[in-house]
Amino acid sequence: MNDSSIAKNLLTDTWVKANWEDFIAYAEDDSYEHGRFYYDRDELRIEMTPLGSGHGQDNGTVYNVVTFFATLKQIRIKGFVNTSLRKVGIAEAQPDISFYIGSDFRFPPKNNSPIDINEFGAPALAIEIAATSLNDDLNRKKLLYEQIGIQEYWVVDVKASDVIAFEISQGNSRDIQESRVLPGLELVIVEEALRRSQTEDDGQINRWLIQIFS
Repeated sequence: MNDSSIAKNLLTDTWVKANWEDFIAYAEDDSYEHGRFYYDRDELRIEMTPLGSGHGQDNGTVYNVVTFFATLKQIRIKGFVNTSLRKVGIAEAQPDISFYIGSDFRFPPKNNSPIDINEFGAPALAIEIAATSLNDDLNRKKLLYEQIGIQEYWVVDVKASDVIAFEISQGNSRDIQESRVLPGLELVIVEEALRRSQTEDDGQINRWLIQIFS
């Protein structure tokens, strides 16, 4: 694992057979400091594909929709961007956005370590912005989030401005059209915000959200 040729030849943006110790070694390797890391069922995935403006814009829009809704509905929430969620020895994910929601969660410490799921529990909501990884986000990663203990999982299709959402319960998932962890938030509102973001600035969208949610 310390052989630099091994790290150099690792296939990225696909699932590769590896044990947990190898995964941690790659996660701590400076060669992949800009990568996003996933581990599930003795396989790792390091995503190194550059993120374009479509990904960045949709990330910001979806984050704003969720936080505006929670703020105006007085729902306790804490958001994280590109933060690793680690179930030691078993699984790890690094969603584009994740949220702890509700009255009883504890704030994870503000440091550079992954959030320890065993200590703090899993966020209620995880969101992947799928610009180049739609198939994997809808399949393998959905199984990964089921294992981690996420209650709700959204996949944002950047090309179509669609949101595919799943409620997760007891390791199984089903499609939903309205959020269960943010009751009253319909996914069509998120999709409309994504479409508006193609022609409107953030201020315009935020003012529209205030009207919709108030």
